[in-house]
Amino acid sequence: MLAEHRGPAELLSSGEPWRTSTAGKDIKRKRDGKRQRQASSRQSCFLGLEMRQELVWEDWDLRREFTKTLVLKNIHNKLQKLHVRPPASKFFTTSVPQTVVISPGTTFTVPITFRPLQRCEYEDSIEFQSKDGSFQVCLHATIPCHALEVPDSVLLPLCAVQHSVHTTFLLRNVSKLQTHFQWECSAPFKLSPEQGLLKPGQECDITVVFHPQEALVYQQQAYCSFGEQEDKGENCCTVLLQGLAKYPFLQLRNPAAKDEKQQSGPVLQFGSVAVGQSLQKHFEIFNPSPVTESFSLSRLSDEVPLLGSEFSCDVSRGEVAPGGSIQATVTYTPAVVDTVSVDYLALKCKGALNNTQLKLTGNCKGPKVSLSSSVVDFGCVEEGGAVMQTLELLNSSPVEAIYQLDLDCSGHSVFSIQPACGTVRPHSHTTLKAVYRPTWPIAHHRRVACLILHRDPMFLDLIGTCHSELQKPAILKPEHLVLYKLSWSRRMDTPDSHHAAEQDHDAQLDQQGVLCPLEEQSPQRPDSDATVSRTPMEEYYQSCFGFMDPLSCNSSSSPPHVSVVPTELLFNHKMPSSLSTASPSSQSVSITNHTRGKLSLVWTPAQDSPFSVSPSSCDLAPLKSTSFRVNYDPKQLHTLHAVQLECFAYNKDSFQIEGPLLCPPWCVTVRVIGNSFQPGKEHFIPCCSLKPPRVVFPAFSVLSYRTALLQNCGDLPLTFCLDHSSNPALAESLSVVPGCGLIHPGHHQILTLRTTPAEEGPKQGFSLHLQLNAAKHTKELTVVSVVEKPSVSLEGDGSLYFHPTAVGSGTQRSHHIRNLSCIPLQFHWSIPEPDQELISVEPDAGELHPNESSVQIWSFSPLAEETYTLKPTLTFWPMQTPGCNMSQLTLKVVGEGSKGFIEVRLKLVCMFVSSVFQAEKTVLDLGEILVGSYRSIEVPLVNKSPCPVSFCLSVQQTLLDEGLIYDPASVPSALKLDRERGTIASRSKLLVRSTLRPRGRAQYLWTINYQTLNASGCVSSPPQTLCEVRAKGVFPILKVIDACGSGSAGRLSKLHLWKLFSLDSLNEQLLSNPSPAELTYGTPTRHSLRSCPSVFTHAVLDFKFSAAPLNSDPSTFVLIFHNPGSIPVDWAFLFPEDQEIELEYWAETGEFSSMELYQMKVQDNRLFSISPRSGTLLPGQQRAVHFSYSHEFAGTDRFPVVFKLSYGREILLNFQGVTVERNRPYLHLVSKRHVFTSVNIGDCAPPRQVYELHNGGAVPVRYEVDSAALSQLQEDNFNHPVLCCLSPHGEVLPGKTATLEWIFSPLEAKMYHMDVPIHVQDGEPMLQRFEGCGVNPGAVGSKNVLSDTISSKPYLQKLPFPGQVVLLSEDSVSLGDIPVNSRSSRILFLTNVSQTDTVHYTWDMTEQQVVRIHPERGSLCPGESALCVLNFTSTDYPTCYQLDVICQVIKEAELTLYHDALQRWEEEKQRQQDEFSITDKRLNDGQRVLIDEELVATPVRKGPPLRKYKTLPPISASNSSETVGNICTKFTRAERRALREAAKVWRCPEPPQPALLHLGVTAHSHGLFEYHTHFPEQFNKHYRCLQLVRSQQPEATSSSTSLPAELRSLKHSPGRDIVTHVLTSTLWSILDDPSFKESLINLPFKPITYRLPDTGPSHCSSIPSSTAPPPTSPHPTSQPQCPLSGREQHHTVDEAGTAGRPEKTQNTPHIEHEAADLCEDVLLNTLQNLMMEAFRGELDLTAHPRSVILPPASTRIRRTSNATAEVERENREEPAET
Repeated sequence: MLAEHRGPAELLSSGEPWRTSTAGKDIKRKRDGKRQRQASSRQSCFLGLEMRQELVWEDWDLRREFTKTLVLKNIHNKLQKLHVRPPASKFFTTSVPQTVVISPGTTFTVPITFRPLQRCEYEDSIEFQSKDGSFQVCLHATIPCHALEVPDSVLLPLCAVQHSVHTTFLLRNVSKLQTHFQWECSAPFKLSPEQGLLKPGQECDITVVFHPQEALVYQQQAYCSFGEQEDKGENCCTVLLQGLAKYPFLQLRNPAAKDEKQQSGPVLQFGSVAVGQSLQKHFEIFNPSPVTESFSLSRLSDEVPLLGSEFSCDVSRGEVAPGGSIQATVTYTPAVVDTVSVDYLALKCKGALNNTQLKLTGNCKGPKVSLSSSVVDFGCVEEGGAVMQTLELLNSSPVEAIYQLDLDCSGHSVFSIQPACGTVRPHSHTTLKAVYRPTWPIAHHRRVACLILHRDPMFLDLIGTCHSELQKPAILKPEHLVLYKLSWSRRMDTPDSHHAAEQDHDAQLDQQGVLCPLEEQSPQRPDSDATVSRTPMEEYYQSCFGFMDPLSCNSSSSPPHVSVVPTELLFNHKMPSSLSTASPSSQSVSITNHTRGKLSLVWTPAQDSPFSVSPSSCDLAPLKSTSFRVNYDPKQLHTLHAVQLECFAYNKDSFQIEGPLLCPPWCVTVRVIGNSFQPGKEHFIPCCSLKPPRVVFPAFSVLSYRTALLQNCGDLPLTFCLDHSSNPALAESLSVVPGCGLIHPGHHQILTLRTTPAEEGPKQGFSLHLQLNAAKHTKELTVVSVVEKPSVSLEGDGSLYFHPTAVGSGTQRSHHIRNLSCIPLQFHWSIPEPDQELISVEPDAGELHPNESSVQIWSFSPLAEETYTLKPTLTFWPMQTPGCNMSQLTLKVVGEGSKGFIEVRLKLVCMFVSSVFQAEKTVLDLGEILVGSYRSIEVPLVNKSPCPVSFCLSVQQTLLDEGLIYDPASVPSALKLDRERGTIASRSKLLVRSTLRPRGRAQYLWTINYQTLNASGCVSSPPQTLCEVRAKGVFPILKVIDACGSGSAGRLSKLHLWKLFSLDSLNEQLLSNPSPAELTYGTPTRHSLRSCPSVFTHAVLDFKFSAAPLNSDPSTFVLIFHNPGSIPVDWAFLFPEDQEIELEYWAETGEFSSMELYQMKVQDNRLFSISPRSGTLLPGQQRAVHFSYSHEFAGTDRFPVVFKLSYGREILLNFQGVTVERNRPYLHLVSKRHVFTSVNIGDCAPPRQVYELHNGGAVPVRYEVDSAALSQLQEDNFNHPVLCCLSPHGEVLPGKTATLEWIFSPLEAKMYHMDVPIHVQDGEPMLQRFEGCGVNPGAVGSKNVLSDTISSKPYLQKLPFPGQVVLLSEDSVSLGDIPVNSRSSRILFLTNVSQTDTVHYTWDMTEQQVVRIHPERGSLCPGESALCVLNFTSTDYPTCYQLDVICQVIKEAELTLYHDALQRWEEEKQRQQDEFSITDKRLNDGQRVLIDEELVATPVRKGPPLRKYKTLPPISASNSSETVGNICTKFTRAERRALREAAKVWRCPEPPQPALLHLGVTAHSHGLFEYHTHFPEQFNKHYRCLQLVRSQQPEATSSSTSLPAELRSLKHSPGRDIVTHVLTSTLWSILDDPSFKESLINLPFKPITYRLPDTGPSHCSSIPSSTAPPPTSPHPTSQPQCPLSGREQHHTVDEAGTAGRPEKTQNTPHIEHEAADLCEDVLLNTLQNLMMEAFRGELDLTAHPRSVILPPASTRIRRTSNATAEVERENREEPAET
């Protein structure tokens, strides 16, 4: 975007196009400076000249001249001659000639001078003309203005809330002026720099910072004011700033625990780590959000523990890209053995909705060391000798163990062990060598402490006895130590008590004579508890200090027998203390005898040692002390020395006594260090390390011990001693053993510290100084010994609130407690007993390590509707002091019990429930569901109460079908709930998903009940109805609603087709339930390895395709399938190949059975075809399916086809088709079984019934019914003609159907089965089974039942068949039960459904005698309809009518083409008759032969489709030479010759084949007496026509039909129609005449002038009372089987009806009733006309009737009275005249 300043009176403009100005005018324009420069510098080419499009003057001043040059370059290959038109204004001038000539490749310059006079814009042009055209160059002078170029919008990167992102855009000064700018925008955007000054053409990067505070979409305008510095607000431009903010979210991932479910957050577990070692583990900080996020990682607590955090993380803050992660490393370095360390890392991200914590846990593991033996017995050794034994130091832990034996191995002890210090690797051992070198003939025993770093010390007992030549003391053995310790535990403090100890047999030794632990000796005295309770550290300190131990007075152990003071001596160590300035060369030590016996003291001497003791031995009286001098006489200067002096004290008497009790000697030691450095001589510089540098004691007031390691890392020895000068009080509270010593290069010294922490101690600890090498070198050890009170924090400031809870149910909440102290604690929750029924906590007790947080789950179960305030107590104490230092905290628990009711749509209330629970829908009707499928629904459950509700759902299933018997317990429920139990939050909704799987066709009703649950999950209320779900399980169903035939089956009636295809049975099967076997494969699937697999259904039907001659047109049938259900139906016709699995070529055997070969023949030649073979029908949809059978092979073809409905019925259809040889007579039977209409027994006039025979061949067939079978049947029934054939023989034309009339007269009420042979001339006889049922009249009822044949009629056709042009309003007319000699009428409509074709129709009435349709022929324009009247006149004998009326329909276009072709053919024929031609062969070749009749078609090969395998040649059933379906793919020579001959033949055109419409007419006529008996209410509704239809019986040739000539001429003739219409018009005119109406009023008052003779009931009445006269011949010769009872009854009734009346002539009845017939015709025509007008829309039958205005009543009365008087007067005059 470019913003520009045009001047004081100009506006901002961006990119306005420039226009050339008119001459002599100064135009000020707004221009885009950037576009101007681009245009002025851009070259253009016109007429072969290259130049600039325009010249622009930008920097100019008034009253000066500015010249620019326009360069013209000729780039054409010819000379250019131009005429120049200079600028029109005076401001632009040029000095070029008017004509310019430019040679090819040369240039010409045109100088143009600009002279401005005022400050404005100028515009002009210079024009160049040539013979090819002209062009202009624009000249512009612009005013300099301020203009900035900025983008229209700036899109900031995606940003996290409370984070910031930035981007830059370019601000450019595109003007020639110095421009000042200043930005203005609001948060969360900020621009930098906000203001500045840009020189002409200068650019500046503007930084946009986006710092959102909420997750929103931000769009703001940033305004930039620019111009002169003093007028910077004059001009303005805007930039749209856009940004999107999202909430940040970070996840902590532990790669080592991906599959673990952390319920309380992520945890990083380090497990067990060796003390002093470090272990690193990693975790990832993952950013799943699309924004970059910054974070900080810190400890949860700001307070640093006393020991410092043992966890360290290398990441403290950083940024994570979208979808990225950062790996952080946590290092765990434990320092205290057998402690658990817990810490938390808090991941904080600005703007995040929550923070994540990472829990760090680890425990410190120390070494586990043991000695292979606790006692080393050296036995008896001669003086001056030495004995060595070995033992092992075992380390069974994965931690390295550092050990040190508290024994001087430099010669000042009779015992020495090498190595005295060292390291034992994990899970290994070290062999120690112990040497015994006695120097004095006594028994020696020393208990040596083995110090282990970070562990309590172990003790090793070293015993040995020294013998000399003079002295041989008793040998000290391990069992003596056991007895001594036992006596010591019994406080036997004198050596004289050994006699009593000898009698003690409780002392036990192991098998090896080694001392057993005291715990295994089962002491029986309580005094032994003191010894057992003494810890190894206490024993070690007591052995080192004795009475010098400041804590010995508090010790529970007994005082030692011998003690030495002091235990440590320092020589030549200058201490800063003022007490001593130098150390003398000899110092004294004092030894005290605490026993009651006399002791001998012996110091162990060492050769070449700078230290010596004098005297070396002496005796010490009981309870006395003695002093010894320790001399330091170094032999070498500048040397460090340190030894441990050893002194043994023993009782001489005890060593001379042999027995089980031998008191071992006691040993005391003195540590001595010294140096031989001269004053002023610099000591060795020590190189050592002290681990750990900080020792922390447990923060509770108990005696505690810690160890430290002083390592000599240098090559020179070093000495150390404690310096208490800096803190004298430290010596009283802290003890360090040893206090001095010497460490050889590479060795170490384990220091043991002991103290009791105090509350007043400094929290940061104090320093313990170790003086090294008796000089100024020191090593500091920080000791922290502070008592810390246990501290626990409760979440929520000590309050816990529960949301409202249903009474009887429960609610849980989590609550955190945290140990804020650095000591491990134990805690226990105490709930008052009355409150224990309301609240509970889990866990109620446990341990809390330092800094650890624990989660407790609190449960609240209210008992009433009220608010509870409870106060449970938390008690906690240190784990090291159970039962002591207990502290308590109180938690305030507040909860509310809510009690309500349950609501559903039906307002069902339960009193034992404490919630409001509702289902949105009470009844849910799902309609129909396919059986075998499933449907998922969601039932919304609504809780309107303020408390959550726990519920339990159950489903009760009910089948609503009538007559269905089932056991509800055995039928599984078809409705399954995904969840039956759950909890709904307060005032919320829960969707419960349910799945319906109907298992059968039935009406289902599921009742969903619910029960509420209490806190323990048990049911607390009775079941209540929640809602009802209704559904209907359905199978896919189809139905055939119509059928038609074409081709060879075109003349078959629909009733005939219905029987051929067994459509009634098919519909019955399609509407029934499938069996489980049929549902083996729900959809069509290739499942068999056979070409004709076995079927899974028992439903087998025959599809008969009728019969036709060989090579005739295929028999094509169309069935209309209708889906009457409510679900889509997938259907398919499966041929055998559709069910066979296609195998690989190698897997096929190539061997086929005869059945497979036959089926391959049928499929290859496509004898049976279906189109379409599969499809889908939506509910209510219809589909036409074409079935075709080709008559290519003579014989009977059968083909199995499976009709499969997906997830429904599976029906096997056996296709059967017959192809008849052309010279073979053949009658096709629809079925081998025919059922007659049931007849009442005793009926004197049984109805006449029909049976059809169809000729499926090409030649007429003569048939004859075997009379022998009928005669035998009559003889078997007491000579009663049960079955009589009225037409026993006859002839059936090809393709036609013959009707055989039968009379079935049952004798008994039973089912008759009659097998009757039918013989065919020159053909095979057929056996037909006839079945009929005799019915008892008393059980029939008021109405006779028609046979199945008559009642099984198709449905009404609503849609045309494919290709059908004319649609009949009704395909069948059923007149029902009618009397004989009655006439019935029906109205039909023919509709032309085509929109383009005109059709002609003709009703075929040649073979119809009782049916007449008017009009018989006509034409229909596109979309036109015609009304046809069907008149049915029954004969004089009861008959079951079953008629098929055919209407032929031909398109006018086809008829026109036929007539045109016929005319051309006749003209050619006439031409050939009138002309002749010279017999030239070449001319004859072009001459076409005309023939009148169709020749026999030359067989043309019909190649089968390519298949995977070639089938065998078809086996022909005849001896003809025709070969159809030959495998050869070429025509033979004869075939090619026949084709050439056929091309020369011009046959006479054949008329188009009409389309046939079939109208079925069914009726059942009864005798008058029988009809009046069974149908009295219908008797008066029929009109009896006296013009009888001639009976179908051969003898019914009535002679009573002779009428006058004038009446016979009117019978069924056009003249009668004329008379009818004339009379109709006359009657309408008469009715409209007012005088006629008055005459009708006066007619009743006129006397009757003429009365007919009384001849019984009038035949003019519409209710006749008698039948026609009986036939003249009661015994016809042509039908001997016909029953006579019916005819005799008619004759008798007629005689009874005319008894006592004079006989009339034959002509009298017909003459009398001619007027009645005429009136009937007039009324019938009137109604027909009304119907036609209504059909055409000319008459509205539903319109409201018009009201007729009558004259006043007085007038009517006056007219009536006048008419009456006149009639009476005329009556009086008539007798007088007579």
